[in-house]
Amino acid sequence: MYKHILVATDGSRLADKAVKAAIGLAKDGGARVTGLYAASEYKTPYYPEGAYYDWPSPVVCKKNILESAEKWISKVNKLAAESKVSANVVVVFDDHPHEAIINQARKVKADLIIMASHGRRAVSALFLGSETHKVLALSKIPVLVIR
Repeated sequence: MYKHILVATDGSRLADKAVKAAIGLAKDGGARVTGLYAASEYKTPYYPEGAYYDWPSPVVCKKNILESAEKWISKVNKLAAESKVSANVVVVFDDHPHEAIINQARKVKADLIIMASHGRRAVSALFLGSETHKVLALSKIPVLVIR
């Protein structure tokens, strides 16, 4: 059975199902869980025409992202605590979520990655279907996709 499961979340309902599946599988098999939220690096938009807009600073943007991430990854901690499963959560800033997922899984020595088949479709989207496909194609660690 699995010893360490990494579950990627973006706060969507389908990602919540993936989190519940990861916690349930971990509880049944005595595994531990790492919850991962991958966010894109903030880059101040640049307009060569010299147009000026009042964009938030990178510090403010990162703070806002971390606040949002805390709300979503706290679900991992809450469900794990209720199920008496050892869990930790990680927020990673990377412009390529699929790479963040694979790299973090390697880093924590996860032997299974669980993620949703697709995620948010808004500007705040983190895990789209294409990210799931990339993880499936590039990961040497088994991937369980939740639909």
